Amino acid sequence: MAVYTQVSDEALSAFLAEYDLGAALSFKGIAEGVENSNYYLETETGRFILTLFEKRVNAAELPYFIGLKQHLAGKGYPCPQPVMGRDGSALRTLEGRPAVIVTFLEGLSPKRPNVRQCRGLGEGLARMHVALADFAMSRENALGPKAWPPLWTGRTEAAEALLPGLPSLVEDCFAALEASPAFDGNLPRGTIHADLFPDNAFFLGDRFSGAIDFYFACTDALAYDLAVCLNSWAFDEGNASDASRLEYNYSKGAALIAGYQSVRPLTDGERAALPTLCLGSAMRFFLTRLADWSATPAGALVRPKNPLEYAARLAFHLRTTSAAEYGL
Repeated sequence: MAVYTQVSDEALSAFLAEYDLGAALSFKGIAEGVENSNYYLETETGRFILTLFEKRVNAAELPYFIGLKQHLAGKGYPCPQPVMGRDGSALRTLEGRPAVIVTFLEGLSPKRPNVRQCRGLGEGLARMHVALADFAMSRENALGPKAWPPLWTGRTEAAEALLPGLPSLVEDCFAALEASPAFDGNLPRGTIHADLFPDNAFFLGDRFSGAIDFYFACTDALAYDLAVCLNSWAFDEGNASDASRLEYNYSKGAALIAGYQSVRPLTDGERAALPTLCLGSAMRFFLTRLADWSATPAGALVRPKNPLEYAARLAFHLRTTSAAEYGL
């Protein structure tokens, strides 16, 4: 379970005393996610999610994330809304960690997304980009291209131990990224989610019902967000016993892109850059997973995700030459 910080009964009771939510009726850790400590919380007034911020989240940036969700809620976009304490503030401290309570969002995260869900996700992503077009706050992508070389430095041995020849693949990918103008900052930009994996999207049946976990949101190329989703939604296991063997599902990718374009059509520049954006997105998640693989705290109730799943994606994108291969 993704719980780094344990919350005592006494600390929770004192924390809830600062809200008008009543006493806790149920409180348990949530398995999904690896970045923060998340708890399901039910009180006398309803159901909520309590998050304690760990690891890569800078506490000084938390007002940005809270403001972003308030902006989306004001536009009618389905996402958790921050709950204010009696003092009018959503951000507090619990067990020495910055913490926030947000409303509970109805729906289920798909374990194996189908084609209809992929289209709904594409539509939902584009609707999010449109809703955030006038969001005034900004935040640099702390895990953008500038962060990738430092994450790779010193990890060649760990990569080789995972898969012989993997360091050579990573170096080839770095060379391809450096040779492309896709990350030069000239594509349409705005506020992006940057982590809209299946476990961060909710559905009621095949209907997209909302997005959660905005704590990697930032200002970046809008099409990069689409690339993140193609990486996380449109690959199927080719061999369940080998995480390095994954296959791109053209039907899912095409449905996701079509859903996105039904709301916000891509520009010619975004179309041309899509393969490189997908390669860059795969690099970002490969490197952070590689770092987490060997650095997960010994006492954490957490399942680090296998970097080889994204090594397979790197290999696929490196071979790709056209956005048409993704279903565009």
